[in-house]
Amino acid sequence: MDAHNNVVDLDNCSIHFELFFKKISKSSILFFFLLRTVASWPVSKASIITMKLHYLPPSANSHGCLAIIRQLKLDIEEVNAYGKTRTPEFLAMNPCHTCPCLELDGDDGAIWESSAIMRYLCVNNKGGEELYPTDPALRGKIDMVMDWRQTSMYKELPAIAYVVFGMEQKDEDAKKSFANLLAEHFPVLLDVYLKDTPFCYSDKPTIADLAIAPTLTFLKCRKHFWAKVPEKVKEYHARVLAAFPDTKENFDMLDGMCTGYDGAGADCEP
Repeated sequence: MDAHNNVVDLDNCSIHFELFFKKISKSSILFFFLLRTVASWPVSKASIITMKLHYLPPSANSHGCLAIIRQLKLDIEEVNAYGKTRTPEFLAMNPCHTCPCLELDGDDGAIWESSAIMRYLCVNNKGGEELYPTDPALRGKIDMVMDWRQTSMYKELPAIAYVVFGMEQKDEDAKKSFANLLAEHFPVLLDVYLKDTPFCYSDKPTIADLAIAPTLTFLKCRKHFWAKVPEKVKEYHARVLAAFPDTKENFDMLDGMCTGYDGAGADCEP
């Protein structure tokens, strides 16, 4: 390969084409002529572009996407987007300035929202069916759990946990949200989604579990709240994270941020 022109150089091959051509037919000569011509074509830059996942290292929403990329060993570049989501370049790609964000090949644009990215990665890559099963009923339930996480459970977390990001939150709001988790959301998680299986409707972890479990780490930023989390929820949280050892560094980063938080509301009683 010619490093400067991106063309294949056949002139340095060890075979002496002059002697070889004397022993082969005219049709073979034509074949090698065509081969030489095609091999000398420049390599299109578009053909070597790889997808990129723009993520925030301690972000629970980024962790599920990172876990899939590493579990399936996908050729996707991981790009730390900390401090870059409001730049003109990022906004041109994703005007919602959110992470994670999957930058697609070529001119296909980008996908953001973690659940959408996880589905895309699993549907379009070998082995993805292990994390997002193709059985229609099971896939429907996984989608249902992910929608529940997005529209019901997760909305209780900001008031409790966003203090760890320096966002002021009222303790009374945190208490109310935690009470909702205890009274409504944790019973659904344990008594419905995990009723008969160690993971949501499954004997093996799926993208539904990757949507839920990393976010539970947030609760550790208020130590007295975490102490009141049901043991079965804690066991589920640990079980899911342990199933994706290649993402442990990121899981631990968020865990350290939350357990080490000692700012406003850290000692609040639920």
